[in-house]
Amino acid sequence: MRKSSLGYFRVARKSLNVLFNKTSISSSSYAFTNVSPLGCTMFIWFTGFIHMFQFPFSTGTKKHQEDLNIVSVRQIIQDERWDDFRLVGFFSSVLAPARVSRILAELKEEPCLALKFFNWAAKQHVYGGHTAESYCILVHILFACRMYFDAQEVLKSLIYKRRVLPGFDVFDVMWSTKGVCKTGFGVFDALFSVLTLLGLFEEANECFSKMRKVKILPKARSCNVFLHRVSKSGQSNLSRKFFNDMIAAKIIPSVFTYNIMIDVMCKGGDLETARSLFEQMKKMGLTPDVVSYNTLIDGYGKFGQLQKVLCIFEEMKVTGCNPDAITYNALINCSCKSEQIPKAFWYLRDMKEKGIKPNLVTYSTLIDALCKEGMLQEANKFFAGMRLVGLFPNEFTYTSLIDGNCKAGNLTEALELFSEMVKTGKVLNIVTYTALIDGLCKEGKVEEGERVFRSMLKTGIIANQLSYTALVHGYFKKKMAEKAVDLLKEMSEEGIKADISLYGTIIWGLCEQGKLKEATILMDEIIDGGLKLNHFIYTILMDAYFKAGKAREALSFLDKMQEVGVVPSVVTYCVLIDGLCKAGMVEAASNHFERIGDVGLHPNTVVFTALIDGLSKNYSLEEAKNLFHLMVGKGLIPDKFAYTSLMDGNLKHGYLQEAFDLRDKMLESGIKLDLHAYTSLIWGLCQYDQVKEARALLAEMIEQGILPDKAAYSCLIRKYHQQGKADEAIELHNEMSERGLITGINGPNNNRKGSPFWLREVQAVQYSAIAIHEFMLAMKALSFSGQQKDGIIRLLPVMLFFAYLNRFIINNTSNQASVSWRPEDRELARSVGIFGAEQLGFGIKTSTKLVVKCFKAINKNQSVVS
Repeated sequence: MRKSSLGYFRVARKSLNVLFNKTSISSSSYAFTNVSPLGCTMFIWFTGFIHMFQFPFSTGTKKHQEDLNIVSVRQIIQDERWDDFRLVGFFSSVLAPARVSRILAELKEEPCLALKFFNWAAKQHVYGGHTAESYCILVHILFACRMYFDAQEVLKSLIYKRRVLPGFDVFDVMWSTKGVCKTGFGVFDALFSVLTLLGLFEEANECFSKMRKVKILPKARSCNVFLHRVSKSGQSNLSRKFFNDMIAAKIIPSVFTYNIMIDVMCKGGDLETARSLFEQMKKMGLTPDVVSYNTLIDGYGKFGQLQKVLCIFEEMKVTGCNPDAITYNALINCSCKSEQIPKAFWYLRDMKEKGIKPNLVTYSTLIDALCKEGMLQEANKFFAGMRLVGLFPNEFTYTSLIDGNCKAGNLTEALELFSEMVKTGKVLNIVTYTALIDGLCKEGKVEEGERVFRSMLKTGIIANQLSYTALVHGYFKKKMAEKAVDLLKEMSEEGIKADISLYGTIIWGLCEQGKLKEATILMDEIIDGGLKLNHFIYTILMDAYFKAGKAREALSFLDKMQEVGVVPSVVTYCVLIDGLCKAGMVEAASNHFERIGDVGLHPNTVVFTALIDGLSKNYSLEEAKNLFHLMVGKGLIPDKFAYTSLMDGNLKHGYLQEAFDLRDKMLESGIKLDLHAYTSLIWGLCQYDQVKEARALLAEMIEQGILPDKAAYSCLIRKYHQQGKADEAIELHNEMSERGLITGINGPNNNRKGSPFWLREVQAVQYSAIAIHEFMLAMKALSFSGQQKDGIIRLLPVMLFFAYLNRFIINNTSNQASVSWRPEDRELARSVGIFGAEQLGFGIKTSTKLVVKCFKAINKNQSVVS
């Protein structure tokens, strides 16, 4: 019998080799073999054929030989006699995996025994492991006996092994072993569900496709779960494909199905398709629920389409679908994002009136919106109010308030909120830290910002681009360029790659500090590193070179942009045209203005204004006017700079009336005059001797809350001096002094070597007014008749003007503490003074004394009566 059995064994082994195309067979070599459903069926049939013969498993002596059949196996399993020698011999056989499948099939009426045997066999060291067939046979048995949980666990184990040892398809093996039990096709729905549960979406989708081919389909509920999980994972394309396959397979979608897909479309920005699905759902006779409406409201709201949101909300109310807290939160959020804060509060009132309690999301949304609008007082009221109703702020609420307070410069309040977060155990995230770092740096407290940054890193939070950028901004604000560059190196060492935005910030900072060479070197390093510069960086560099007076180098950046295919922005052209105009290259600026349309851009008000200003200052007033009218014709609204530039040009050409006509249009447009506009008009009026009107305009300017500067006062003082109106000049001088615009002749503001002649002249006029004032004080101390005073006032300011002008010139060319008069100036002043006094009837002695006294007062920079 033994010889015969061995013969059958050889035949069986050879047959299996032929069937599976293997050179040798063992449990490990075919346990996870990729076979077709037909091959699996033949395998189960063939293992059944082998078990028609009995294979003795001997302990080594003939008298203990005993056959192992299904009856004895069942008994051993029931008695849990796992150490039975026959089982040990059973697992020593090369055909043990095949026999396990056979035994499991025989135990189909007793699923608990089958599961027990399966689990015990898997733990045997001599056993090579269960075949895919063994797993699938057990799943069929368990599912047929409604042991669904156990069936799912076995499926999970098989799928995990499938991922470790690929080479077969679970569905194929399940299909080939379906004849073991009459379970129906629900087991395949279970397989589809388990694949979904494990996040194997591609495999689940493939399983669905194979089910369709054999004309069995998963339940609609299982399909919904799949769609829901796939959409949450962000795989919108797979969601779309599967939904279309569902419809093609004639699986009837539910409201839940449509809600999932509407959400997918809204999050992907495909609002048109979302709305189309919503309408399709209604056509199918399905009634949209509150989730359907909420999803659409939220979707349109996030893209700022407030009007469509309102339409959907109205439709919702008409259909009798009652809004919930989520609906109102979406409406409030949409209103806040559209800067419709009053509308958001209207929804809050409506919400309360309908008996719906605002929740944490409601309060946090409103607090965030109020903070962004700078309405911190109202935000704090809401913050206190939410606590009164038993709601506790979360990380988002705190972060909004910290950011709002930092932006408003309320660092003390921000730090208190930060401490409160720590005390209450709130999780500090990167957004919270970045808001605080940014706030500290903007207030110039870079050292504190750096400490917060370092403490953040110690907590294990990884710094992002925004946190590094906030600190870099702070360093540059404090003129600590080296530290900013060191931080960039630190980022690189930490494995964090700086993005183009951060590089742009560093280049901006270097340019602000006049480090153009370093900025240009960094630009080259960025390019060498493989990053492509954007128009922002090129524009920063262009602007910096223009401001440094290097117009040709600035222009080269436009060429570089075009060489690498970077399209200039409107801001680029604004910098370009303004820089060229200020460099006196107005014709080149006009040429570039004409070419803006070539790159698909349209000039905005700022671009127009830059060229209008350049043309006006270049005495091309007619061209400036034509450009102004062209701007208005294109529907652009001129700003105060456009009006002021053209107004200034008209004044310089003597067109006083046209300048004031522009002033009137400016006011009619709701644009208030600024310091530059008022000063230009005052200068224009003074040029045409309309001093009274100029003085009235100065008073109007002050009444509007705009404080005049030295230039505005100097225009009037100079004109009063020319007209011999000493009292008015002195009055304005006193007003200047009261406003802190006069720092003294030897003050810090007088060191203006190399300043233009017109500035020297204006300041010289101011000093002449001071001289008149000094002399008037002297008149009060000395006894002169009214006629004598008038004569002296007419002549002595001339002498004093020369004297003060001489002092001013000396102060601009020398740092001497004491002033020495040039002999010719002294002699001129002395001669004029003495001659004037003699003409008024004074003797030579008295005249000389008076002049000497005036000289002494001038040299001491004090009043003659002090």
